[in-house]
Amino acid sequence: MIFRPEKLKIKDQRMKPFIDADEIWGYINATPATKEKVREVIAKSLDKNRLTLEETAVLINASDPELIEEIKQGARTLKERVYGQRIVLFAPLYVGNLCTNNCVYCGFKASNKQLKRVTLNEEDLIAQVKALEDTGQKRLILVYGEHPKYDAKFIADSVRTVYSVRSGPGEIRRVNINAAPMDIDGFRMVKDAKIGTYQIFQETYHEETYAKVHMGGMKRNYEWRLTALDRAQEAGIDDVGIGALFGLYDWRFEVLSLVRHTNHFEAVYNVGPHTISFPRIQYASQLNIDGTHLVTDEQFTRLVAILRLAVPYTGLILTAREPAAIRDEIMQFGVSQIDGGTNIEMGGYAKKKEKENEEQDIDLEQFQINDNRTLNEIMDELIANKYIPSFCTACYRLGRTGEHFMEFSVPGFIKRFCQPNAIMTLVEYLEDYAPPETKARGYELVSEKLDEIEDPAFKANLLDKIGQLKAGKRDLYF
Repeated sequence: MIFRPEKLKIKDQRMKPFIDADEIWGYINATPATKEKVREVIAKSLDKNRLTLEETAVLINASDPELIEEIKQGARTLKERVYGQRIVLFAPLYVGNLCTNNCVYCGFKASNKQLKRVTLNEEDLIAQVKALEDTGQKRLILVYGEHPKYDAKFIADSVRTVYSVRSGPGEIRRVNINAAPMDIDGFRMVKDAKIGTYQIFQETYHEETYAKVHMGGMKRNYEWRLTALDRAQEAGIDDVGIGALFGLYDWRFEVLSLVRHTNHFEAVYNVGPHTISFPRIQYASQLNIDGTHLVTDEQFTRLVAILRLAVPYTGLILTAREPAAIRDEIMQFGVSQIDGGTNIEMGGYAKKKEKENEEQDIDLEQFQINDNRTLNEIMDELIANKYIPSFCTACYRLGRTGEHFMEFSVPGFIKRFCQPNAIMTLVEYLEDYAPPETKARGYELVSEKLDEIEDPAFKANLLDKIGQLKAGKRDLYF
């Protein structure tokens, strides 16, 4: 929705900015990272307790290679305790790239005259969804530029269209949103379309830097964006996703700000964010940044491990901006969701490629992606590494969202649901979409995971459901 200051005053008066740069730098500059303290903080996290700003700063300030490795090992252990060995898969679908903003890091910027502007109509959108369903996708995130055309009604209508599409055994069971901030009425309208998570990334929480990199358009208002997901909560959307674009400002500041945003939600709404994203800047058409704060691979792996320990119950999303090798490494440190078979070209999923591995045209995309593997190639890789690829949407559809999700996930009980539900969605994929080699390897993994289940009654129940799936039933879950 378009920013209307009068609505902000009337409806959102109680919501105030919550990022204090002096406070955050105070923790970074004045918090020692002794071996004893670092290990104490890791132990607290392994008990599934969210860390404070000061405790997170301890991990940020750890420079001893031995301690950094202990932080990474702690993140590995915590992910296994909370979520088990499963990775949720989704695909981004760009609906429109019209934009009124001039963000220096983004190919969609209004000043980029090289970019072909496209908005998918209903027919185009259906074609995209069918193409995605035909590969086995079940979870999408719809992405929109920030433009008056993409108002709440437009977004809600596109969500309903996506849910209505069926191609063979395929269907989309969860539609998440990445779009502009709205007022409360707008968020309510989108919620009524039965969306999953609404994502809004602050990009950078450092207000001075924010002003430098957002040169015009609706996005220039720092406070309107910062409080956007408060308005979503007021509208009843209790699954929200936050994120920062790493490379705009100091990564240490951004990590602490994400934790600050998390404890703001907990204090005000008694629920943390459902997901945290941490994309790094990648090449984009007419990219124009100075590069001072670009994040190295070593820093990136560290910050992901720190985020996992800081917010044990929150899903961490790693996107195809990163190359396959980096993604494979960082998944160990607590990532719970990745995209697969990604194509961010407008209308790209339904296009017939003239040749295999055709090079992408950066002037048709928001930024460069670096993991171009197909969904099945990623499935194969996950299976080989003993991860359970998951398309599960059970929590959302059973009302285990927001505060209810935390009731399950904070103490770690969610693992009891996640792993068996992941196994069942993997069986669906193996039956409906997998080539023979993937199917064989996938069922070997399923067998291994079934052998790990100690409760005989629960195992029998799961085996019965798997039998039903093999017989043609679909969409079974705990």
